[in-house]
Order: sequence, then structure tokens, then C-alpha cells
Amino acid sequence: MSSYKDLLAQREHLDKQIKEAIAREKADGIAKAKAIIEQYGLSASDLFSRKAGLKSGGGKVAPKYRNSSTGETWTGRGKAPKWIDGKDRSNYLI
Repeated sequence: MSSYKDLLAQREHLDKQIKEAIAREKADGIAKAKAIIEQYGLSASDLFSRKAGLKSGGGKVAPKYRNSSTGETWTGRGKAPKWIDGKDRSNYLI
């Protein structure tokens, strides 16, 4: 049975081998990608462009409904707030 110190030394050796293998395989992958890019004359926009029809996320949406008694608003997206849930929404349209 191996001692604790022997196992730690083995782990250090394996960690070093893992790092070397990752670096080697990463370099190989980059070389293959560069060859394909060069072969087909691809650009960054060819590789990383968003698909047509998709909107860029993160923008704010204007509120669609307003609670006249409290001034609270809701965009109409996501779970409805309690003040409008189950009620006729046309009464709250902005």
C-alpha cells in the first residue's frame, strides 16, 4: 500500500502530465482550426455571427400595463403581478 507522501508525489506528477497534455491538445486544436479557416477563407464574422432573426438580448422592454392606484407597471412578460393576475388586462393597458 502506498503512503500518503507517495500518493501526493504521484498526484503532482499526474497534474504535470495533465497540464502538458492539455497544452499539447489545445495547440493541436488551434492548428487544425487555423488550417480550416485558411482553407475556406473564413472570417471572425463567419464563425461568430448571430443567426438571422435572433434579437440581441439584454434590452429593456417598455411597460405595457399600469396599476393606476399604485403606479406599478408590468411589461406583460413573465409571471403576472398579483394586481393584474386573473383580471381583465385591457383595463390596465398604457
